[in-house]
Amino acid sequence: MPKATWNGAVLAESDNCEVVEGNQYFPPDSLNMDYFKSSNTTTTCGWKGLANYYTVEVEGQQNKDAAWYYAEPKEAASNIKGYVAFWRGVTVEV
Repeated sequence: MPKATWNGAVLAESDNCEVVEGNQYFPPDSLNMDYFKSSNTTTTCGWKGLANYYTVEVEGQQNKDAAWYYAEPKEAASNIKGYVAFWRGVTVEV
């Protein structure tokens, strides 16, 4: 079962991930939202659309913009609407 961890905490775990461009996208209901803080950061992908970010915070330590998601993806990426992927040192085990 795919699992995302950082700083000793399990951020997300699910058997219902979607894989896009080599990234595991975790469904919203698999996230431990205690560790996620909204960020104002956005980026744009040509085929997925506008990405929004979360800063991950565990035991007072922050990993800025370590998670991203597409709240309203383009049609080609509709399967990952609201799903969250990770980078910046977050370990994703498959």
